[in-house]
Amino acid sequence: MRILAIGGAGFIGRQVVGRLVAQGHVVHVPTRQFQHGRELLVQPTVTVMQADIHDDATLERLVAGCDIVMNFVGILHSREGQPFGADFDRAHVQLPRRIAQACRTHQVKRFIHLSALGADLQGPSGYLRSKAAGEQAIRNIYAAQGVGDFTIFRPSVVFGPEDKFMNMFAQLARFLFVLPIAGASAKMQPVYVGDVASAVMNVLNLPAAAHQTYDLAGPRTYTLGELVKLAALWSGHPRVVVDLPMALGRLQARVFECMPGDPLLSRDNLLSLSVDNVSTEPMSADLNLVVTPLESVAPIYLKPST
Repeated sequence: MRILAIGGAGFIGRQVVGRLVAQGHVVHVPTRQFQHGRELLVQPTVTVMQADIHDDATLERLVAGCDIVMNFVGILHSREGQPFGADFDRAHVQLPRRIAQACRTHQVKRFIHLSALGADLQGPSGYLRSKAAGEQAIRNIYAAQGVGDFTIFRPSVVFGPEDKFMNMFAQLARFLFVLPIAGASAKMQPVYVGDVASAVMNVLNLPAAAHQTYDLAGPRTYTLGELVKLAALWSGHPRVVVDLPMALGRLQARVFECMPGDPLLSRDNLLSLSVDNVSTEPMSADLNLVVTPLESVAPIYLKPST
């Protein structure tokens, strides 16, 4: 099959692209900057192209002729705004809507979209509200009769080699003897990136997955504080974690937001932590998936090099 993987050069996208190639599929990966997708060029059936996916004409050209389209695009930070900032709106709402519309126009068999566990139009953060609005936009496009269907995945925080979650806390533990964390009591169910990729692969041609939304969560619930402690321990730098009051956390986040580059933490991130990021239902049997425990993978890639 010919598959378009939007965001395929990212952390999760690379895992899926590798598996698609292993099954003999032809994969096209658009990226804003060509160098971001260079490591995919060693894959024999992958084409990486520099393209602006936010341009309608470009998106139409990319989607035309594809059997399946996947969207792995997601951002963690945005300018402020209601009900969500402009950056969240562009990446999480308008882009999925435009991809879904292009898929219907070109009669793509399936559109697979990555959302987020906890997505909620009434959620506490712009991130969660925008993810839910993106899902709703897709459902609205597919409400009319037509060729093709969609599948939405809602993963919890995703861990694995090169993740920006456990690795980030491991890095902080190298330089700080005490780790002050706001929202340390927030609960979450981290899911392995390989399991997310397996779930995507398992629904490519699954009739039961049409117009379905699936939670993707790991086998165990942790508090954020517990995860930070584990990241520090497994990286060889055991540390004390201090649960900051939210008022201090907001001040900390505001300082991070003023620093150059993507902030380690934003005030919107803190708002997301005000609700537990856990699944309320068991893993769907449709996915034919046995989820991987954090303890069987993270200690390996966090282990300090000798």
